[in-house]
Amino acid sequence: MLPATQGFLASAGLIVAIGAQNAFVLRQGLRREHVAVVVALCAASDALLISAGVAGLGGVVTAHPTALTVTRVVGAAFLLVMGVTAARRAWRPGHLDPATSAPTGRSGVVLACLAFTFLNPHVYLDTVVLLGAMANQHADAGRWLFAIGAAGASVTWFTALGFGAGRLGPVFARPQAWRWLDGGIAVVMVGLAVTLLA
Repeated sequence: MLPATQGFLASAGLIVAIGAQNAFVLRQGLRREHVAVVVALCAASDALLISAGVAGLGGVVTAHPTALTVTRVVGAAFLLVMGVTAARRAWRPGHLDPATSAPTGRSGVVLACLAFTFLNPHVYLDTVVLLGAMANQHADAGRWLFAIGAAGASVTWFTALGFGAGRLGPVFARPQAWRWLDGGIAVVMVGLAVTLLA
């Protein structure tokens, strides 16, 4: 199997899981708010972290467990806050009405997207450590082909998730649908926070 194909499949297997970042991209896609910015940020961040792992940062990260511990605690606190916020939204659900829903400010969306990406220790473990280690099993050219394939999976996934979610607009025109979505997001985020602190 070609290194690029291996990278694509390995990355896809890691990122196609419901987590805090994916839940955020899904919600932005449903609301059709700054979707292109969110998709581009998530894909570019993954490409940057994968490249760092291929360049050897994974060994540095595993050699400094204190940095991972601090990131884990800060990330857990962030996820708990986001989980409580989602639970409150589920308690008082809204609905999807593009004509009346004022979009969230771009800067707020960008900051939230960066926080969901870089305050999540699983992102470092998946991209920098795991994908970096897998890529470095190949020769020089092969490892960078692996990285290109892995980054390609990230671009494909976030594009499909962000822009594909908009097709569910009619379903989420009902407050009950938002209640279920936000309730699910709350459970995922609080669950992730608990596992980070365990």
